[in-house]
Amino acid sequence: MSDATESIRREMVKEINHEPGSREDLEQKHGQVWDTQEMQEEFEPLGFMAPLIIVRRRSNGTKGSLKFQHNPRFYFDWSPE
Repeated sequence: MSDATESIRREMVKEINHEPGSREDLEQKHGQVWDTQEMQEEFEPLGFMAPLIIVRRRSNGTKGSLKFQHNPRFYFDWSPE
């Protein structure tokens, strides 16, 4: 099975993880940032293909996506569907 997004996602992973940002850096660039525990409290993870994770917001059921960096693991750039 071919993944048409693979090359784009690989470039995104390289860019995001080349110089991983601190929480403060990410907040400045993208607004709200979640660590793993905070993300799981606010969202229900539905699936992922790095560097994206599909989630459902627990408070209102809105589906969308977040980006994430590997280390330190932070989730950011919430984008509702």
